[in-house]
Amino acid sequence: MGYEVEKVRRAVLAGDWGEDVWLDEPLSSRTSYRIGGPADILAVAEHTDRLQELLGRVREEGIPHIVLGSGTNVLVADAGFRGMVIQNACRGIESVNGEMLRIRAGEMVRDAARHTIELGLGGLEWAIDIPGTVGGSVVGNAGAFGGYMGDVLRRAQLLTPEGEVRWVGPEELGLAYRTSRLKELKAEGRSCETVLSVEVLLTPTPAVLLRKTAAEYTRRRQERQPSEPSAGSVFKRTVQYPAGFLIEQAGLKGERVGGAQVSVKHANFIVNLGGARATDVEALIDLCRERVIEMFGIELQLEIELVGEW
Repeated sequence: MGYEVEKVRRAVLAGDWGEDVWLDEPLSSRTSYRIGGPADILAVAEHTDRLQELLGRVREEGIPHIVLGSGTNVLVADAGFRGMVIQNACRGIESVNGEMLRIRAGEMVRDAARHTIELGLGGLEWAIDIPGTVGGSVVGNAGAFGGYMGDVLRRAQLLTPEGEVRWVGPEELGLAYRTSRLKELKAEGRSCETVLSVEVLLTPTPAVLLRKTAAEYTRRRQERQPSEPSAGSVFKRTVQYPAGFLIEQAGLKGERVGGAQVSVKHANFIVNLGGARATDVEALIDLCRERVIEMFGIELQLEIELVGEW
């Protein structure tokens, strides 16, 4: 490995890294897929100062690392991750002014949606059942039912790889359908900023109307999406068609490899029926891509992120 593994392990065991750091922690317990091997080191940061401290130290010591939110849009390899996984659990919502809220990146986006609904502020109700974090929703420009994080985001507080904290607007984030400049840099294996917090501008709306809208979104989601563990939509929508439509037309709905299955409820979800391995999901991903390009000449692009030693 590229860093001194045993030296770091000894430091963790000696308590030099703090009480919120563990060795060989299975990432299956940290992801919505319930899949994934161990991280060499796992740290859980509940405060922004701690998150910055951890990121500064891994940078100084040359330890490979990733920042994980709630693990809802990732598939972790069976071999796990060589280095440190830092889970951002920094939560909190505060008012900047009447309609502007500042939300820490580790806050669950569905909890933020519920909070804003009760405040009578509209703009996040589409996220009422999205299980990811606010930071992750910025990186992936999350959206549902016609709403997107980019619609309400006014600026984001970022920590650069060099340790500088700065605020940037949506333009610099490069928000687009299910992506951002940050996500694209990560996909290329390049260093990128870490989201610390965001400011969103919402619209005063009667809470009773927002509750009604949110309840309808919940009903529609339960009707259309599977309940088994998954990472949400596996592929991005293509220019012409939704990915799930193409996969279903290719005859793959219900296809199974090991403990993983192309959902019988929504073909763009690959679910864990119990005991699925990352390689099972990967095999279905490859099969969907191959069959769709063979039948329709369309190449499916991943929406989820592959993490670890593949």
